[in-house]
Amino acid sequence: MSATSWRPAAERLVGGLRAVFGERLRSVVAYGPHVEENADGPLSCLALVTAITAADLEACARLSHAWQRERIATPLLLPEDEFLRSLDAFPLEYGEILRAHLLLFGTNPFDGVRIEPSDLRRACETQIKSHLVHLREAFVEAGGTPRAVAELVTASAPAFASLLRNLARLNGSAARDRAAATREGAKLAQLPDAVVTDLLSLERPTAVNTTDPAKLFPEYLAAVEQLARFVDSWRAH
Repeated sequence: MSATSWRPAAERLVGGLRAVFGERLRSVVAYGPHVEENADGPLSCLALVTAITAADLEACARLSHAWQRERIATPLLLPEDEFLRSLDAFPLEYGEILRAHLLLFGTNPFDGVRIEPSDLRRACETQIKSHLVHLREAFVEAGGTPRAVAELVTASAPAFASLLRNLARLNGSAARDRAAATREGAKLAQLPDAVVTDLLSLERPTAVNTTDPAKLFPEYLAAVEQLARFVDSWRAH
């Protein structure tokens, strides 16, 4: 779905939200891979309002089938004050929205918004170490079957790329480009370029590549272990 193809659907989403919330709708932004013209899935949007009632949710529920037909994910609906109070709880998720977004309606909700480095570092540590635990457990559960190991590596490749982008952001990267931010994180953690290239080639299942995911596992595991060591020793400049 290119930018020109998803914009009309996004405008209809905005129209539906304005009908539900009226003047209480403050901002709507599109975010994620679609904004970077690099996605096949549903479009993601964040809508900030002054208040949300049960009646509002019922009205949005009536629009959900139309959104699904238009390949729009259920928008993330948040009161403005709740969003600002949750930056410390969801620094990675909101940081990714801040990194790449496009304003569809209202005023830019991110003007002056800052995620604290300490919150981001703690979240990065949790994400990386959880990923590491998952890789080890899932490999054991695969029972050494090459096909199961290949599926594990392929399925987790997008999460690995996300780890790298979050590290880049932790180090102060302002890169909006998805690939550039991913590469920045890999370079920062001093990961082998060949391993990163092979793993990132698995992120898009439609891409043609000759990488054997099962054979990548030892180097993949070592790369994530390196990420864990890096985030443990990271200090703000």
